[in-house]
Amino acid sequence: MPSEERRRVSDLDTLKAIGHPLRLKLYRALHINRTATASQLADQVDEAVSLVSYHLRKLADHGLIEPAEGRGTDGRERWWQPSSRGLTFSDEDFDDAPDKAAVYAAAGRMSFDQHVELYRAHQDARHTWDAEWRSASWSAENLLRLTAEELAALGREMGALIDRYEEAGRAREEAGDTAGRESVALHTYGFPFRP
Repeated sequence: MPSEERRRVSDLDTLKAIGHPLRLKLYRALHINRTATASQLADQVDEAVSLVSYHLRKLADHGLIEPAEGRGTDGRERWWQPSSRGLTFSDEDFDDAPDKAAVYAAAGRMSFDQHVELYRAHQDARHTWDAEWRSASWSAENLLRLTAEELAALGREMGALIDRYEEAGRAREEAGDTAGRESVALHTYGFPFRP
């Protein structure tokens, strides 16, 4: 059964496992679907089932996903689920050695590139969504003057707000309220910069 907590990825081997582009896409697809087979995920990421199965096993080797209990009626199909509510990463776990810092930076850039790819796909297809969804979608850039402590507090407050919406939406969906419910990407970043 998946943990209700987010898992902090703090070791280099696990970071390398999730830092592979296809594995990250598979993890995200599985997180959205909650449970899926390699065949279902292969259709979503447009890759061969055998390749997807291989990468799912690699994610499982690092405890990022696990077999879904009670799914599948025959021994031929294997259902997977995330092993936690999500993943978190922290600079402090990877800044003590140059090789660790380099892998952490590369994984972060690759993840960001996938965020951009997803947003570009949305921009290209936004005309296919109805007016209600187009009106509900938003993007914003906020340029603030904060201390490190204020930025950390803002991140915690935003995380708690997002958690509330995620939990409420999940509970409603599990209760059968599925009409009009779609997957939504919410990417937030908070980082210092000098103009």
